[in-house]
Amino acid sequence: MADNADRAAEIIENRLEGAIGNIRVPDTVASDPECEDCGIEIPQARRLAAPWVTTCIECQGIRENKMRHRR
Repeated sequence: MADNADRAAEIIENRLEGAIGNIRVPDTVASDPECEDCGIEIPQARRLAAPWVTTCIECQGIRENKMRHRR
């Protein structure tokens, strides 16, 4: 017989699986190997790990910081 902790764990697991299943990775590939913000070449390792990126790590960090401050 399942207790409340078992049922709660099952609910959490189902919700996590649903959330993970809803994550969509862009299927587009950036054609330009250069960062669209600063023009520096995006490292190959970054382009292989995330082929859709259009910015270098530094510029992406700047974009994310700006988004945090807008909220």
